[in-house]
Amino acid sequence: MPVELTLRKAAEELRRGDLASVLRARQRVAGLVGTYPQRLDLRERLAEVYRVLGQPAQAGRWTYLSDERDPEELQAFEHAYRRADARLVALSWQGRVDEAPTETARTRLASLHQDAQLELQRELDATPDQETSWGACLIVMVGGTFVLVCFLLGIVTLVQFLWKLVS
Repeated sequence: MPVELTLRKAAEELRRGDLASVLRARQRVAGLVGTYPQRLDLRERLAEVYRVLGQPAQAGRWTYLSDERDPEELQAFEHAYRRADARLVALSWQGRVDEAPTETARTRLASLHQDAQLELQRELDATPDQETSWGACLIVMVGGTFVLVCFLLGIVTLVQFLWKLVS
């Protein structure tokens, strides 16, 4: 179905206002956003649907890259997705940062990427560097080999038993 026809149907369903129609509209527009993730106008339409549903965090999610966004929705989105990497995944952006259609979207995506990298680097820096001893690795390897040998012996024994049973 063409994009404009899908948007027209979604708008009609939103005008109806009942929950089932609004949920169908959400499904239609979310499908379009999944197909055309770089179209900010579709993201804004999806945000409108979430506003009707009373979900400001989701509305903020889909207007995050827009030139104009509601500060309360943005705050709700950032509260729901506290980590930068979680927000980055939630945006469902596909492609490189420089492929964003507007300068605002490029700036916000780049900033979010940088924040996610900094968070990850802080986590890596906070992780203690512990080397695993060779003895522990050897014990794990011997144990794994023992389990594998027992498993193979069990299979051979089962096959021999079934062979004697059949013949």
